[in-house]
Amino acid sequence: MDIIDLIIKKRDKKELTDKEIKYFIDGVVKQKFKDYQISAMLMAMFINSLTLNETASLTMAMAQSGQILDFSEIEGIKVDKHSTGGVADTTTLITAPLCAACGLSVIKMSGRGLGHTGGTIDKLDSIPNFNSCLTQKEACELVRKNKIVLMQATKNLALADKILYSLRDVTGTVESIPLIASSIMSKKIASGADAIVLDVKCGNGAFMKDINSAKELAETMINIGENISKNVSAIITDMNEPLGMNIGNSIEVIEAIEILKGNKGGKLKEVSLELGTRMLLLGKICKSISEGKKMLEENIKNKKGLEKLRTLIKYQGGNESVIDNYSLFPQAKSKLIFTSLKSGYIYSMNTYKIGRAALETGAGRHTKEDIIELSAGIKMKCKIGDYVSEGDILAEIYSSSYEKCIKAKNILLHSIEISKNKPELKNTIINF
Repeated sequence: MDIIDLIIKKRDKKELTDKEIKYFIDGVVKQKFKDYQISAMLMAMFINSLTLNETASLTMAMAQSGQILDFSEIEGIKVDKHSTGGVADTTTLITAPLCAACGLSVIKMSGRGLGHTGGTIDKLDSIPNFNSCLTQKEACELVRKNKIVLMQATKNLALADKILYSLRDVTGTVESIPLIASSIMSKKIASGADAIVLDVKCGNGAFMKDINSAKELAETMINIGENISKNVSAIITDMNEPLGMNIGNSIEVIEAIEILKGNKGGKLKEVSLELGTRMLLLGKICKSISEGKKMLEENIKNKKGLEKLRTLIKYQGGNESVIDNYSLFPQAKSKLIFTSLKSGYIYSMNTYKIGRAALETGAGRHTKEDIIELSAGIKMKCKIGDYVSEGDILAEIYSSSYEKCIKAKNILLHSIEISKNKPELKNTIINF
């Protein structure tokens, strides 16, 4: 078998066999091929797409290219969730404790943010002394004790995906649904979950800009799951405005805590409950959507979800007192108020630009090497459909310097459209 023959075969729109795809991935990991040969194969896959069988084979080959975590010693069905990337998307910190409080074993593998989307691990870093870098053995012990662990993916997880993604990023082959789906699913499979719930974002703040692309990605990942006998469920959620009201790291954790305390509602809570219900269904904790949502709402009301988060923080080395005292979180040195220049309805938002504005405060990374300001970010004071008067506060901007606040404000100026006309409000969760 020769890599050049495989490139030509895919170039000519022929289907690669399972054996050929395994040969390709094995060569990628063992550095048998040149970068330009791997890039040529990726471009052939990008242009001619992949069949379902090819996508499933690629997914499993990438999953098996590194460490595969094994949590079989933990009783019951272990359920993970994944978001394709959003702004003010803090669902994990709400959904995971609530589901664990219902008796579901939750082993959540999360990553760091890059670009305009945030990462759960960065948010957890804002909790003093919180440790998300755990071994498989340590994770198992925490799940036995508390039903939940939130942790970083290990360095050896899905090794091929790291190599392929770095090349896709610089060769114009990122926006391929089979390649995106196999990248996501390979990491989730290697993470050791029995079942997976997916939150596919759609809109101007998401990688999938239109509903058809989002549906195709969701269906592709569900089909991969069926092909490898793994239960996968998906929802599509709107990202044409930030999901929550806080965009940053420590301030997003605070918003999640406020929802678990029963003090806040809104789209972030709505999506968190929908994802949690899907997780409970896959974990066979509930039998219907209505039963699942009732269980989750009850665990907000009785504070069991909040206490599960408190115990999680304690067991993973963090200062659980942040639950009651938000001053223990990192505090920003500078604050800037962003006000409306005219009266009218908040007609639309450019979520991508709002995410970029938060990045300019220091809340995100331009490159993987950048150090995040855990206290930086933006607190939105309006949402689509709200009526505002001239001079009303649209957002509060936080950073380590006033100059960074100004940079963020200049982006926000072009991110929010105010109109005399009231917009038609869309559903946050899109049925498909």
